[in-house]
Amino acid sequence: MRLRIFTEPQEGASYDTLLRVAKATEECGFDAFFRSDHYQAIMGGSGLPGPTDSWITLGALARETSRIKLGTLVTAATFRLPGPLAISVAQVDQMSGGRVEFGLGTGWYDAEHTAYGIPFPSLKERFERLEEQLEIVTGLWGTLLGETYSFEGKHYRLADSPALPKPAQQGGPPVLIGGFGAKRTPQLAARWADEYNVPFHSLAETGEAFDRVRAACTEAGRTKPMIYSAAQTVCCGRDDAEVKRRADAIGNDVETLRASGLAGTPAELVDKIGQWGELGCERIYLQTLDLSDLEHIELIASEVLPQV
Repeated sequence: MRLRIFTEPQEGASYDTLLRVAKATEECGFDAFFRSDHYQAIMGGSGLPGPTDSWITLGALARETSRIKLGTLVTAATFRLPGPLAISVAQVDQMSGGRVEFGLGTGWYDAEHTAYGIPFPSLKERFERLEEQLEIVTGLWGTLLGETYSFEGKHYRLADSPALPKPAQQGGPPVLIGGFGAKRTPQLAARWADEYNVPFHSLAETGEAFDRVRAACTEAGRTKPMIYSAAQTVCCGRDDAEVKRRADAIGNDVETLRASGLAGTPAELVDKIGQWGELGCERIYLQTLDLSDLEHIELIASEVLPQV
């Protein structure tokens, strides 16, 4: 099992804060540093000092780190055109020496679209755009040097693109698709994803979602292995008092976190992570909400990470 640190900087974090967390992630031995792709606070706070752009952040972190994987959980297809997005991600992959993993989703939070003047079409259209973006971005990355790429879809048209720059990783970064949808999401994952992620659902629900994607892979005749992963809020303490202190700091109660996230002592987390592993889960993204509490990351690294 690989453990990854996942941050929600739209809730309130400067680049300097994210840099400290990313460096702690690397120094403590975690596999990856991921961040959300949002422009407005979702959980009720002020969001101060304001949002940071995900790919600008990851480009900077690419030069400040050397080992950890870097990515988004997940980039909103509504925020960017597919051609410029392919350029940005390829550049960050080059800057990191090939450490980018590319998560892409439909976009879902309508309030941030309204706040920043971003069109927010129907769910049906967002899925259509997502599918076209997946084809375009991976098509641009996979086009051979010296050849051009063209695409004619319902929402996007590219003509004779030089398909540059190329990512450091041959063929492009691994693609991550997440979500809990019963039909379109499994189909898209089976076709495009190297990794399928279920965010913030119970063990039973996650197992059902994994099974839907496995069935979609079988139906599509896919033989390439799929990585299955989950995202869970983390709140770890050496004893109940420390767990409560950390839960209070993120505006949650311990029982809710124990029931719906990864909360408890290191031994409790090891046991719960083992249950995720029994589902076939290979990676867990630890949603770390108090980004000032680097001791939390250090505790998980020293007492949980070696046991999973």
